[in-house]
Amino acid sequence: MSGHHHHDHGDGGHCHAEHDHSNDITPAVQSLLYTQIDFDQINTLNESTPKGGAAIVKKTWAERLNDTPELESDADEQLLMYIPFTGQVKVHSLLIYTAPTPCAPKTLKLFKNRDDIDFSTASELSPCQTIEVPQPVPGEDVFELPLNRALWNTTTSITIFVEDNWSDGDEDVTKVGYIGFKGQFMALNREPVNVMYEAAANPNDHVAIPGVSGVGGRVMPGQ
Repeated sequence: MSGHHHHDHGDGGHCHAEHDHSNDITPAVQSLLYTQIDFDQINTLNESTPKGGAAIVKKTWAERLNDTPELESDADEQLLMYIPFTGQVKVHSLLIYTAPTPCAPKTLKLFKNRDDIDFSTASELSPCQTIEVPQPVPGEDVFELPLNRALWNTTTSITIFVEDNWSDGDEDVTKVGYIGFKGQFMALNREPVNVMYEAAANPNDHVAIPGVSGVGGRVMPGQ
């Protein structure tokens, strides 16, 4: 980990404990669910730029603090992001970075395995989990927001409803710089792909195939 301490950008006055703390959450590559996200199917409602939501999820861990691309809301402060995975995952935590402004998201309502949520249903349905994002301050890294693991064991998609931001209604634009997930991929052999999609559609398949969880877990370390 020794090389990781050199990414301070000569910011002089800031407390460097904040920066060192970020190394504690630098995830082991295998715990990031990045390669298990179905980027092409990400759908974001009320984004000001097409595919703006997908663009921030596509950022790698190394790019997490980059100023661009950035997701901005359009008509009001709310955002609704549907993020599907390529199979079943266990989600342990949500990773989010936003610039330290009142445009930063505050209340997130998370829905599991629903591809049919719009703003009206997001307001009415009971979310799988609600979390509040801390208000960001300058010099801070990504927030790691732990999820209740028991609720996110067999996740094929996660929908994030950004209900409000930190401006208390004064600012109708919400901005998000980076979203990622930590967890475990329920390894099904990735060949052929169509088998995996059928299994994702029917959770019972996972129970029916004994011992399959250990198969093919390390087939593609380069992904």
